[in-house]
Amino acid sequence: MVDSSNLDTLTGLIASAFGVDRASVRLTPIPTGKHNRSHYVESAAGSHVLRVAPPDDAGFLFYEARMMRQEPALHALIRRRLPIPVADVVHHDFTRARFDRDYLIMTALPGIPLSAATNLTRARLDRALRQTGECLRQLHSLTAEDCLGRPMHGYIGAHQPMTPQPTWWEAFRVMWHKLLDDVVACESYSPEEAQAMRDLLDYYRRYFDRPVTPRLLHMDVWGQNILVDDAGNVTGLVDFDRALWGDVEIEFAVLDYCGISEPAFWQGYGAARDTSTAAAVRRQFYLLYEVQKYMPIEVWRRNNPAAAQRYKRQCLALAAQLLPSGALSAN
Repeated sequence: MVDSSNLDTLTGLIASAFGVDRASVRLTPIPTGKHNRSHYVESAAGSHVLRVAPPDDAGFLFYEARMMRQEPALHALIRRRLPIPVADVVHHDFTRARFDRDYLIMTALPGIPLSAATNLTRARLDRALRQTGECLRQLHSLTAEDCLGRPMHGYIGAHQPMTPQPTWWEAFRVMWHKLLDDVVACESYSPEEAQAMRDLLDYYRRYFDRPVTPRLLHMDVWGQNILVDDAGNVTGLVDFDRALWGDVEIEFAVLDYCGISEPAFWQGYGAARDTSTAAAVRRQFYLLYEVQKYMPIEVWRRNNPAAAQRYKRQCLALAAQLLPSGALSAN
């Protein structure tokens, strides 16, 4: 929550950033977004969007702390390399010198979230999904070796939640262990349950330990982060703060979970998925990676341990499908 005193401070900072009279600055809350708090900004400098990070004690997954700090460089990279509709970050301040949270200001993109475009016809919804697929295909064309100078894998942004790894297997194993540490810390998994999950990944190492080109992945493409116009044309992709460099298959698992992985999306993406047994195993782990995060989120940020337990049961059931011996129980 951004209270009125903070908004007054931010109004002054926005006016200072643009060199305009603070009386011209108007802030309107944006209802979408579950992590950062966003506002439309109207001022003598034009239309913009303000995004404000949560306070430092909000309760974060290992990769969420100060993750906004990777967005300016990512936006600049994407805008420089690709034609996909991404906002220009025109100002940011991560110093905490004048405000106690990270914030950034970017150009306002046209359109509304796909999740709010409830009047789209089926044909127009398919157009939006197809164009989203085209945007993701272009995003995935960006490789770490080309953009960063060497083939690094993992969360590599300025927030530095992990050490970049030379292979995807090593990166995903670090990510898997760190996320399990969070699930144990919120007391949703016992140490023994988490160890069973760690052992399960090691058991399937042969399916992950393969050559992978680390590509730029958005990792949060769902209805609220796709902007569209009345005709279903994609006018913006937003919220790149969860982005990482790695295996495109983990992005596909997020798309599956968020309901974006429809035939129209794949028409736009223009490449078939790997349907091998190994890919199916990886897909299950990537789905688990996506779902397990909700246990700490429900406990730490939503104060809803009952919901966390529901996610736990779902995760143990998914894991049990990978280990028919029954070492993991969904009960």
